[in-house]
Amino acid sequence: MIGIVDYGMGNLFSVSKALERIGVPYVLSESPEELNQTKGLILPGVGSFRDAMALLKEKKLDTFLHEYVDSGRPLLGICLGMQLLFQESEENGHTAGLGWLKGRITRIPNQDDERVKVPHMGWNQLAFHKESPVLNGVEEGYVYFVHSYYAAEVDEESLLASTVYSVEIPAVVGRDNVFGMQFHPEKSGHVGMQLLTNFAKAMEQSEAII
Repeated sequence: MIGIVDYGMGNLFSVSKALERIGVPYVLSESPEELNQTKGLILPGVGSFRDAMALLKEKKLDTFLHEYVDSGRPLLGICLGMQLLFQESEENGHTAGLGWLKGRITRIPNQDDERVKVPHMGWNQLAFHKESPVLNGVEEGYVYFVHSYYAAEVDEESLLASTVYSVEIPAVVGRDNVFGMQFHPEKSGHVGMQLLTNFAKAMEQSEAII
């Protein structure tokens, strides 16, 4: 079973429906006790990095998430949830993130190009950088983005796929049992469904004892 972390800033309905479509059971909860009974977690997110981190700390979910990842079970961050996996963000001032991945969240530059609108909203194509179980059987297709900030200075070893929008934007990242997708896989058609299916398979293959 996958746990969807409900901390008050996630696109919970669409993520839940996507898991239902691929036949993966889930629990939606803000309770560490409930979430700890799962084999994998999804950390969704829509909105401000600073507000999201404040809510995670208020609910003591930041500590729980570190303990969960330390247990060896997989975690997937989606959109803002992916950004929270990194060291820090410049959005609304400096805010420390969960810190599993090296990098800094900063605003997408338009570089005086009027064609580059911020937020980056719409379909853009993935380009793969390295193999990963999360990318198995996935084509370099189009996925759906909605964001104004992106991860810069990302460790090359953590970069699984990217897209280009004014700059190269990390689109899929991963290190050990922590993964992130800047786009919304639940809104990205068959490509997104395959990515979520792959994460669920990785979850089932986890050797962590629950």
